[in-house]
Amino acid sequence: MTLRGITTRGLGVAAAAVVLPLLGFRYGYPDLALLGAAAALALACGIIFAVWRPRLGVERVADPDRVARGEPAAMTLTVRNTSRVRAANLVAADRCGAADVPVPLLRLRPGRDTTVEYPVPTTRRGIVAVGPLRVTRTDPLGLLTLSRAYGGTATVWVHPRIHLLRAVPAGMARSLDGRIDKVPHGTITFDSLREYVVGDELRRVHWRSSAKVGELMVREQLDTSEPTIVVLLDDRAAAHPALRDGTAESFEAACEAAASIVAAAVREDLPVVLHLVSGRVEGPFLDVLTEASLRDGDLTQTVRTLRQSRLGDTLVYLTGPGGRVDLGEVGGLRGPYPVVIAGLFGDPDAAPVSAGGSLIVIEAEDGEQFAGAWDGVRGW
Repeated sequence: MTLRGITTRGLGVAAAAVVLPLLGFRYGYPDLALLGAAAALALACGIIFAVWRPRLGVERVADPDRVARGEPAAMTLTVRNTSRVRAANLVAADRCGAADVPVPLLRLRPGRDTTVEYPVPTTRRGIVAVGPLRVTRTDPLGLLTLSRAYGGTATVWVHPRIHLLRAVPAGMARSLDGRIDKVPHGTITFDSLREYVVGDELRRVHWRSSAKVGELMVREQLDTSEPTIVVLLDDRAAAHPALRDGTAESFEAACEAAASIVAAAVREDLPVVLHLVSGRVEGPFLDVLTEASLRDGDLTQTVRTLRQSRLGDTLVYLTGPGGRVDLGEVGGLRGPYPVVIAGLFGDPDAAPVSAGGSLIVIEAEDGEQFAGAWDGVRGW
């Protein structure tokens, strides 16, 4: 329960309840004392009325609870008067993000319910907390107001906008003799020979070796080249200096690019790994990108970790204007990662990057422009 405040009228009545009886008894004016007692009685009745706690059941359902930025999402709120004897004549508001949504509860009879549906704002990436329901009661004389919270909260995840990427890195095939070649997808390659066992396919029998050994020998094959994409999102505040309303447009564009790459890899059934410069990633990738915010991070340490772990064969580094000076450091991963791509956002007026062939640089203002430039890259 929260006491929102005694109204101006309530303050006047409270003062009268204290002062008038004192003046009446001191100077012998019983009428003043009577008025003071009436004021005290009115204040007590107002407190009793406002303190009464209505019994309400609150349920809310988000449809959907995960949505891409800009797509519609709705919250359905059902409030039921679980009291058996008293109707609820209330003023209520449901908290939705930074706004309050009015909920009509006038004359809600016992056992009845009311349902309200309203849109959830999805114009910004992030987590929108909805609830709890705040119910306000004011006594008939308007002396004081009390507010209570009902029900729990719900969460709507506003994921970064996903842009269609038609091109996906093909990956690299590492053969047994150490050669590295590009392949469209995972490649099945000869690994070794072993003796034939019942159930082996005859088409895998290596007849020449079988003739030399004197018994059937079959080929063991190995998938040597399942391509893996590693997405490194630069969430350092220094990389995205142009803050506006608590975030940077370059960082929003980088999150959209990361989400688009992850979605394209999943669509093509390719392994994908997401890393943040600030630390480890835990949970579904789209949820991680939804929660991502600008903070401190050590790019040098992250590059060292990626060099040692060698998580894949295609590295995509997504950064903002402040990350331009770090492209050379990331380009140094060209050894352990045969293909290194950098997405540079929010710096359209700067001179074009000359990477010297160590990495492919895509400069874009937003996620949509990045998707178009991504599909235009050749020679992966």
